[in-house]
Amino acid sequence: MVSLCILSCTQQEIKFMPNTLEQFRPGYHFTPDIGWMNDPNGLIYIDGEYHLFFQHYPDSTVWGPMHWGHAVSKDLLNWEELPIALFPDSLGYIFSGSAVYDVENSSELGTKENPPLVAIFTYHNPLQEKAGALNFQTQGLAYSVDKGKTWSKYAANPVILNPGIRDFRDPKVTQITKKDGKKSWLMTLAVKDKVQFYESSNLKNWSLLGEFGKGIGAHGGVWECPDLIPMKAPDGSEKWVLLVSINPGGPQKGSATQYFIGDFKQGVFTPDDTMIRWLDYGPDNYAGVTWSNLPSEQDRNLWIGWMSNWDYAQVVPTSKWRSALTLPREVSLFEVDGTLLLKSTPARELVQLRKTSYTISNNESLLPSTSVEILAEVSNDTQFSLTLSNELGEELVISKEMGLVTLDRRKSGKTDFNRDFAAALSAPMSWEAESIRIFLDASSVELFVNEGELVLTAILFPATPWKKVKFNQGLDAIKIVDLQ
Repeated sequence: MVSLCILSCTQQEIKFMPNTLEQFRPGYHFTPDIGWMNDPNGLIYIDGEYHLFFQHYPDSTVWGPMHWGHAVSKDLLNWEELPIALFPDSLGYIFSGSAVYDVENSSELGTKENPPLVAIFTYHNPLQEKAGALNFQTQGLAYSVDKGKTWSKYAANPVILNPGIRDFRDPKVTQITKKDGKKSWLMTLAVKDKVQFYESSNLKNWSLLGEFGKGIGAHGGVWECPDLIPMKAPDGSEKWVLLVSINPGGPQKGSATQYFIGDFKQGVFTPDDTMIRWLDYGPDNYAGVTWSNLPSEQDRNLWIGWMSNWDYAQVVPTSKWRSALTLPREVSLFEVDGTLLLKSTPARELVQLRKTSYTISNNESLLPSTSVEILAEVSNDTQFSLTLSNELGEELVISKEMGLVTLDRRKSGKTDFNRDFAAALSAPMSWEAESIRIFLDASSVELFVNEGELVLTAILFPATPWKKVKFNQGLDAIKIVDLQ
């Protein structure tokens, strides 16, 4: 018998309240009000607000001339969408990039009394691309002197010209302190099948330091959206983690993000090994990067990704808007049998979403809404499973068996928009599973095993909302919490 703990209401009091206006609009994941969205960009914290910029085409629900959309939040849970921050211009579309707080005004784009925020992004010139040129992607700057409310383009853009490489994009910039104590800006740039590292003292003049990745890691497609992050290992030593998104070539086909753990010195990244490892083994987590300028007291690396896959992102059955972002996550290092791995834990703020919960005395429960969190201890590490279902017989099965953790969305509802969408999505897990944490929203599921030591993220489109969850085996101390 399963004892399910849910606070403040009984099973008979549960009322299901579907969103009848937009069936698949999530309840607690960020989506643009209208139009297309893909990569998160320019993530930065300033004056108590988390700024989220994102690849956006407001005039259609399919990819088009890229803008930087803009949203802000004080708690990572409630987002206010603001006017578009950056528009395409004569140099091209505004592709992915990052943002930093230039506290010392090294760029001279603000003043010492009012330092600027500086956005670093890729210009993508569609006319040059159509003409067959290879140098149609360059790097540009924009700046804000009102803490991100409005932005101006740098007059001397672009700041890095293209040497003749077709894929030359997605700059991620951070500030580092060198051995001599001087500060420097470090850029990690995706360059076709590798990354390059650039250095600058003022964000405007850049010199190439080195490169990494040719022939190392997964190479099923182009490398994109890199992020180089210093982290503390469990023993207190400093390591560097390099995130690299790749499309295609992910473990479930299409898009995914791989990572490398190693050391970084004087522009040279040296990995601990050359094994292929994935940040998220689900099909729908791509192009994620970390926030800059977080207060030191937070002591975390805060990250968010695009919750879709280029194999079908433009044909999923939503109207008015397309694509959501993942939950914000805290990425950190942990160790398994002497090997360092990367985990991504749901951001600590997410507990604030929790509202009512309830208790039942059998292994089956109604769901209180389309937005719930399910937590359980794993009582049988060899195999466990649960099934989400609706009155049409559609179902999503989450299980572990024979060393594989699986999300099976073959019968999850609308799948005919892509021939590969209906699939059982599996990930290997050789160490012990102790707990699971599942975030279910109107059109997505995010599974965290051992608080993010293994993660699978997937979107799904049930014809009617999930109504019931059945706990088949191997789980105990189960809690379901309404997040709506």
